[in-house]
Amino acid sequence: MRERTTNSSVEAAYDDYLMPIWKSLNVPVERASGCTLEDFDGNEYLDVFSGISVTNVGHNNEAVVEAATEQLEEFVHGCSYVHPNRPVADLAETIAEVTPGDLQKSFFCNSGTEAVEGAIKLARKYTGSKEVISLEMGFHGRTLGSLALTGNRAYKQDMAPTINDVAHTAPPYAYRCPRCDGDTCGADCADALERVIGSHTSGDLAAVVVEPVMGEAGIVVPSEAWLKRVRDIAHDHGALLIADEVQTGYGRTGELFASEHFGVEPDILTQAKGIANGLPLGAFTAPAEIADAFGSGDHLSTFGGNPVACAAALATIEELQNGIIDNARENGEWLSAELATLESDYDVVGEARGLGLMQGIELVDPGTTGPQHVAPAPDKELAAAVGEHLREESNVVMGVGGYYKNVMRFQPPLTISQAQLGEAVDALRVALDDLT
Repeated sequence: MRERTTNSSVEAAYDDYLMPIWKSLNVPVERASGCTLEDFDGNEYLDVFSGISVTNVGHNNEAVVEAATEQLEEFVHGCSYVHPNRPVADLAETIAEVTPGDLQKSFFCNSGTEAVEGAIKLARKYTGSKEVISLEMGFHGRTLGSLALTGNRAYKQDMAPTINDVAHTAPPYAYRCPRCDGDTCGADCADALERVIGSHTSGDLAAVVVEPVMGEAGIVVPSEAWLKRVRDIAHDHGALLIADEVQTGYGRTGELFASEHFGVEPDILTQAKGIANGLPLGAFTAPAEIADAFGSGDHLSTFGGNPVACAAALATIEELQNGIIDNARENGEWLSAELATLESDYDVVGEARGLGLMQGIELVDPGTTGPQHVAPAPDKELAAAVGEHLREESNVVMGVGGYYKNVMRFQPPLTISQAQLGEAVDALRVALDDLT
């Protein structure tokens, strides 16, 4: 008889048989439902991280499971770019209806990094140019093309060289910007893009790639004027604006796509994570004129547009539109006020920021001076300790991230109740009280 599975036996198997890149939150998962995780030892946890912002309509959502199961009983795979099928066709039509502006045609892949890679290829094909600019501190994936766009050495160490013809410009990180000095980021900071184009490119610019809200950088939110100015500069140089909505899409910020907060219609929009509530699916979508630059064979994916994943995505979108986005918006406003109170009450909370249910607090070392001589120094050791305290003492799973690894990240399933959010905030208060 096979031994009973335990937390330690699963982690031991990971150590023995998986490549050593996995990061443990010390919460192996046997089952999950709604906003709750259960490990192999019977412990239950409140999940305010949702598998890195993925299970937006809740773990094990009944409608999504039913849609996927029904498609499993029909057929699983035929390569959707060889055998046209209904789930792919219906999802593509739905995405054309719900995305901002005149985005119309999609390409389906399996992940966010694939979506970004494909978007770069499309931008190059359409414009006939080769160079790409992204943001310092941004994150776009770990394959060599998307890694080149990622503005963080921690992800690139020992992996160079990546693709050529990529430059980076300053992010809209007002809290640590010498020009903004902690005030709201304005359009002036976006003008750094003009300097980068003039000094770091040959003038052969195909695209500027931005996250409307920078997730891995630490939930960095630009101003509306900043994002519009970036778009205008890109267009002035004949380049496309690619909005990387892998983390911000599908209701996460209180709108279906974060671009809608800023009144900006991207030329290409990348999606993944929450698109199918946990099934592997990614996409990039563009207006017909841009999309039709691709010809047969220019891009392909064996598993992209898997019909089971696409059926799940259709159900996910329907669930989001039936009140879950409203819940994210309303509870996001409540959470924003609660985190602002934490900022007022604790010197170690340097800034609270975010949109919808994509929020974070930046932990700092008061009395010190941080990077660029703006704001106190980041305190990643405190953030790590707070994350551990939440798990061990309160059974709350919360992400720790940010460029400086000092941001506590609230990115729960969008179905979370205000009472559950309150439980997480209360646990965070207890952790800060105990550790500071």
